[in-house]
Amino acid sequence: MSKLLVKPSKPDNQGRIHAITPESAEWTYVGFEVYQLKSGQSLRQATEGREACIVLLSGKARVAASGQDFGVIGGRTSPFEADPWSLYAPAHSEWSLEAQTDCEIAVCTAPAEGKLPARVIGPDQVGQETRGQGTNTRHVRNILPETEPAESLLVVEVITPSGHWSSYPPHKHDRDMLPNESLLEETYYHRLNPPSGFALQRVYTDDRSLDETLAAANGDVVLVPKGYHPVGAPHGYELYYLNVMAGPKRIWKFHNDPDHEWMLAKA
Repeated sequence: MSKLLVKPSKPDNQGRIHAITPESAEWTYVGFEVYQLKSGQSLRQATEGREACIVLLSGKARVAASGQDFGVIGGRTSPFEADPWSLYAPAHSEWSLEAQTDCEIAVCTAPAEGKLPARVIGPDQVGQETRGQGTNTRHVRNILPETEPAESLLVVEVITPSGHWSSYPPHKHDRDMLPNESLLEETYYHRLNPPSGFALQRVYTDDRSLDETLAAANGDVVLVPKGYHPVGAPHGYELYYLNVMAGPKRIWKFHNDPDHEWMLAKA
């Protein structure tokens, strides 16, 4: 199996099913974990030299960070529903979560110094937009875009309807060459509705030294260390993915694959 495709494990004693670190991914910036918690189960973490964005994929939880109790947040029963709630925890702090219902949470991390305060990111602070047209239409929820405070992290949810393509036309962001392109590592956490489906994702570079086509099942993570990375949702299956990006500069500037850029001029 490709090292870019990470399958979930059975929940450990903390409920963790994914534990992706810079070391395991063989890169520098992005860390990503997923936990499936039972009602009443608690989780506490020290951020050390990394900031964290904790996204409630489903369920309700009481959350705290940097000594502040932010109360109960969340409420959706599936990541396919709108209105995500998240918690931002700065570097060199602690955060905690107590599940009020069964919960699924994603913990997104990246290097930081601890310059910002802890906060809750509610649905009213999440920018919603629709991108593309025709079978390239997808729906975006900007949880932590570059216009909102963070030191390294960029976090976004995307819903790709059945039979549609996303991250398309193919684009990449693997060179620190601003203002034209930024260097950002990226993870895709895939969920399918119904869950028996799969998504197709290709990760490739111009010289094809990296050229892989992956079938991602419900709950899989695809690592994008470099290269173009389009993804498609087969007919009959709605695709959700949570993107986490980070790099040396907190700017999302991408470069389209010249072979496919023609379709943008036609749009």
